[in-house]
Amino acid sequence: MTTDYQTGRTALGARLSELRAEAGLDGKGLAARLGWPPSKVSKLQNGRQTPTTQDLADWAAAVGRPDALPELKARAAGLEATYRSWRRQLAAGHRARQEQAIAETAVTTLTRAVEVVRVPGLLQTPDYARGVLQAAAEFRGVDRDIDGAVRARLRRQEALYDPDKAFQFLIHEAALHTRTSTPAVHAAQLDRLMSAIGLDTIELGILPFGTQLRRAPSHAFWIYDRRLVIVETIGTEMWLVDEDSIETYERAWDWLYGSAVTGTEALRLIGRVRAALGAG
Repeated sequence: MTTDYQTGRTALGARLSELRAEAGLDGKGLAARLGWPPSKVSKLQNGRQTPTTQDLADWAAAVGRPDALPELKARAAGLEATYRSWRRQLAAGHRARQEQAIAETAVTTLTRAVEVVRVPGLLQTPDYARGVLQAAAEFRGVDRDIDGAVRARLRRQEALYDPDKAFQFLIHEAALHTRTSTPAVHAAQLDRLMSAIGLDTIELGILPFGTQLRRAPSHAFWIYDRRLVIVETIGTEMWLVDEDSIETYERAWDWLYGSAVTGTEALRLIGRVRAALGAG
C-alpha cells in the first residue's frame, strides 16, 4: 500500500469521524445503530480499513446525512486507483517486484491477462524473460539483480500446474512477431507457447492480424479474480480495486475474447510465425 493511498484513507476516516460527531454519536453508539462491531467503526475512522461503497451508504444514513454520500464516494474513488511509480517499485531491483507477483498469483484462483506486444510473464522462457527484464532495467536506470528476477519469474510459473487454479491469456499476434532478443531465443519462446496449449489449467487465445475487433487492445492488463486489475504504463503501474474499474476491464476482456482464436487455430498461427524464423 502506498503512502499516498494511506494518506487518502486516513483523510476519509477523519471525515467519517466528523460526520459521526456532528450526529452526536460516539463510536459505540454508531456501531450499535449500524449493527457493526465497534472495532469496524474504529478502523474506518482511523484509516486502518478501506470502506466499501455500501459501508459509506450505511454510515451516511446512520448519521442522518444521506446527502454526504456523493462526497464520501468521491473521496473513496481517489483511493481505488493506486499509482505505483516504476522507479519506486524497482528501487530494490526487479526481484522484489517479481516476488510480489508470486504473492498475488498465490491467492488468485482465476488469472486473466491481455498482452499486446510481448509474451505474458507466466509463459516466458528464462532467456526471453531475461531480455525483457534487462531492457526494462536499462530503460528505467535500475539495473539490479536481473538473474534473481528471472528465477522469481520462473517460480511464479509453478502456479500453472496447480489444478485448483485457472489461467486465461489473450495475446495479440503482434507479440508473436515482436522480438526483444535473438531469433533463437524468440523461436524457443514460440515453442514454449505452443507447448502450453493443451495444459488443462491454461487457455491461450491469439488475436490475429486482420480480425475485426470490437475494441482494440490499447494496452496490457491483468485481472486477478474479481478483486484486482493491474495495468502497466511506461512510468507506472495502476492497481485498480474499485468495482467500476474491474467491470470495465472485464468487459474489455470479454470483447477481446470474442475475437480470439484458440486451440488448434492458435497452434497453427503460432506455428506459422515460428516456421518463418527457421531453425533458430
